[in-house]
Amino acid sequence: MAVRELKPGDKVPAGELPPWEVTDLPSPPPFSWKNAAAIIGPGAILLGVSIGSGEWLIGPATTAKYGAALLWVATASIILQVILNTEFARYTLYTGEPIYTGFMRTRPGPAFWGVVYSLLAFLQLGWPGWALSAATAIAAAFLGRLPTAADRPTVLFWGYVTFLLAIAIVAFGRRIERTLELAEWFMVFWILYFLVIIGVFLVSANTWLTVARGFVYFGSLPQGADWLLLGGFAAYAGAGGVGNSTISNWLRDKGFGMGKVVGFIPALVGGQRIALTHEGKIFPITRENLGRWTEWWRYLAVDQYLVWTVGCFLGMFLPALLTVQFIPPGTDISGFAVAAFQAQYLSQVWGPAMWFLTLLCGFWILFSTQLGITDIFTRMVTDMLWTGSSRVRAWRGGDVRLVYYGILLVFTIWGAIAINLAQPLVLILIGANMAGFNFVVLSLHTIYVNRKFLPPELRPPLWRELTVVLAALFFAFFVTLTVLNQVFGVRL
Repeated sequence: MAVRELKPGDKVPAGELPPWEVTDLPSPPPFSWKNAAAIIGPGAILLGVSIGSGEWLIGPATTAKYGAALLWVATASIILQVILNTEFARYTLYTGEPIYTGFMRTRPGPAFWGVVYSLLAFLQLGWPGWALSAATAIAAAFLGRLPTAADRPTVLFWGYVTFLLAIAIVAFGRRIERTLELAEWFMVFWILYFLVIIGVFLVSANTWLTVARGFVYFGSLPQGADWLLLGGFAAYAGAGGVGNSTISNWLRDKGFGMGKVVGFIPALVGGQRIALTHEGKIFPITRENLGRWTEWWRYLAVDQYLVWTVGCFLGMFLPALLTVQFIPPGTDISGFAVAAFQAQYLSQVWGPAMWFLTLLCGFWILFSTQLGITDIFTRMVTDMLWTGSSRVRAWRGGDVRLVYYGILLVFTIWGAIAINLAQPLVLILIGANMAGFNFVVLSLHTIYVNRKFLPPELRPPLWRELTVVLAALFFAFFVTLTVLNQVFGVRL
């Protein structure tokens, strides 16, 4: 095994940003399920984001319209996404930097890529459809029926309340990542527990078989399809675009790999001022460090494969059971009642109590997504500004919290405007299709970054690189057909 001639304290040039400092890779605790339960968490945050729009809204809307036969698209999307997630993480485990810092190290430099990725993130995440969708569940509970267009003021009011509540949560706690993690763990457990009970006791065996076949029987796509809906379904079947790539930011803040030596973004309320370095650190390739690297990957595998991937399949499978069992085929799940359709049809069979329980579940699902989205955009832009601009790092004494919450304020002001622009599902579908385009860019750029900056011993094997290329082609297919259909009116 080759040993690279690096030692702690060395400086290593790294593209268009300052050089990395060399230090040994911190040791994780010896692998055990008890230690894994304490160390993992970023996967739960991403799962909370994933379940919201794709699994609870776009998935059921697709299944209600076309049946369970298109669920194979979700299978392909989730598998491709988890490989992509771990390739984002590969860079972070080695450098302690989010993958976006790696992008900024490539030509033409941090200013260019900072603007590009901030714009791509804004076009995907700057539409608070999740808060507005969650508000339709609250409005339905107060009204006792499905909201209509006439109830728009009521839905908007609760949309503002939900959106601002998500903003408030990230302001509390010592470490923003930990606050999100605790909130998302609670919501994910509640959501999956409710859906499992419904699926086991209220859904027929035939429906279980129909839905299961849909996930594994790969087939064709319908003619004359709603490509805006299908493109959104393909992208948001897992997390979606920049949502996936932010796993690298949360892993850094959680202290995975070299993230343990670079600091994290603390919360404004209850958080201490923490030094967050603007450049990462790397480790020499020694037998000891490679052993630690392997251990960190075992924890990453639990976080991504066991928590996120299994959770995504459950999050897509269980709502699909409800849709096939209770919602008549061809139902248009949209409008200002988008988060209440499941509750309406379940309550028709099982009574008023199911109305409120299902609405509560729908609210938690969508609110957990809005909560994660709120942090994703703000965290991405903060990290890119902090890394790429010495002026930003010097502003107000170099307190990264002020940068984070300054960006959050801008996001809040825009969100308060954008929430008025369209119906909830339309806002989400705009962002979802943009996520598909973002996947194409992120996939190809990640292959380049990992090949350019990682030592040969840590680079991904060929099958992983080919899978990431396949992800780019998969999402490019849906993006292309959606653009042809929606922009140029091509009937497919």
